[in-house]
Amino acid sequence: MNKILFKDLVIEHICKPRLKNTYISVSKEFKVTLKTARVSKSFIDNLLLEKENWIRKQLTKLEQNILEKINLEDEVLLFGEVHSIDVAEAKYLREKLQKLQKIDEVTILKSYDEFYKYFSSEYLTPRVNHFANVMNLKFSTLKFRKMKSRWGSCSNSGIITLNSELLKVKKELIDYVIVHELAHLTHMNHSKEFHSLVENYLPASKALRRELRDVRLSSF
Repeated sequence: MNKILFKDLVIEHICKPRLKNTYISVSKEFKVTLKTARVSKSFIDNLLLEKENWIRKQLTKLEQNILEKINLEDEVLLFGEVHSIDVAEAKYLREKLQKLQKIDEVTILKSYDEFYKYFSSEYLTPRVNHFANVMNLKFSTLKFRKMKSRWGSCSNSGIITLNSELLKVKKELIDYVIVHELAHLTHMNHSKEFHSLVENYLPASKALRRELRDVRLSSF
């Protein structure tokens, strides 16, 4: 990782030779990150010139303490950061938007919801399987759906349901919700034993739980 000085901006550049696409993100800590394969300086300069307005717009929103909000058809909110819609993870969304015959906010929002549900299966399934193996627990079924008031649930029959909106929050918070729901396979309550089990696998669980309580997902 090295730092690039672009005009008055300091950008962290991460070079990963196997990357097939470039990524630019702006975190809530005002950190601008650029991820690329091994490319030339001129390529980076041109890319930053092309994305400068978008970067500055995100920084301005943060300075004004505006809730995370995206420009439909141009941006996508993933893992707590607003990304340009051309990121590799948003391929499914781009393809759906390109196929729309009726272009209005309702159909566009439906495409975003379908994307988050699809990507939930792609990203969350391996994470759930990972922690289930680590915790030596077995669930019967894993489901994904958009929920208004819950991040996840676990039924008495071992059915775990995760909110597809989870893809919008930080990965650390996603892992907390996963471990939380898996722990309910052992303790169907929020007892001291339950929280001890969660903390055993996520030592920072108390801080993550507090942070998750403050998360407010803005509507598009």
